[in-house]
Amino acid sequence: MIEGVGPVRARSLLEHFGDAPAILAASKAELRRINNIGGDTAEKIAGWEKSVDLAGELKRITDFGCHVLTQADESYPPLLREIYDPPLVLYVKGQLTAQDKNSVAMVGSRLTTHYGIETARKLAYQLAYTGVTVVSGGARGIDTAAHQGALSGKGRTIAVLGTGINLIFPPENAELFERIAANGAVITQFPFNRPADKQTFPIRNRIVAGMTLGTLVVEANLASGALITANFATEYGRQVFAVPGRILDFVLNKVDCWN
Repeated sequence: MIEGVGPVRARSLLEHFGDAPAILAASKAELRRINNIGGDTAEKIAGWEKSVDLAGELKRITDFGCHVLTQADESYPPLLREIYDPPLVLYVKGQLTAQDKNSVAMVGSRLTTHYGIETARKLAYQLAYTGVTVVSGGARGIDTAAHQGALSGKGRTIAVLGTGINLIFPPENAELFERIAANGAVITQFPFNRPADKQTFPIRNRIVAGMTLGTLVVEANLASGALITANFATEYGRQVFAVPGRILDFVLNKVDCWN
């Protein structure tokens, strides 16, 4: 919640001070001795009580019915710990379980075709039915279809948000997010009331790629954020899959040839 302190800087601070309370109690001069902590950042950390409403945030967490995981918690996704800049905390509505280590990200465009939607639903259904957790971003289009398919398969699905956990985006997915939380989890690294912007979605996408064994791109154009997720997956050494065009037509044509 302190501006300018992300996972990488926080790791440097933790390595030096040992724990978060020690960081927050440090003086500006002590903080400036740490690599990549400049004067402005040191001032923000030393004066954190002026900008961070900690009591209010803790109350919002309780009132909303979610909880917060740190990297030290057993339920924190183990694959996510392996990336370069894992989130310091995850806000979670629902539950993350050991089963979620077998998870696949399913991503694609918001503006998609009927073929893309139906393919995402079918693949997500089959994955979830066999016990694989389907992870996506809760957005319109392929993301929504992936979550719906997993729920239809009576399996687990996780939505990773690019906003604070209390903000429903898109608004028409409010009921879907409740179903996801009841059959998996809705998660984010952002504090309450953080709106979406051009930075939050790439930050979200690294979580989608980082917590899963692989990323499946169902349908996406060259400017789609789904390709950002695929690039993160490649960077993390995870598998990347893509759905070819009109797979059902291909199968039907094969059957016709055999006949």
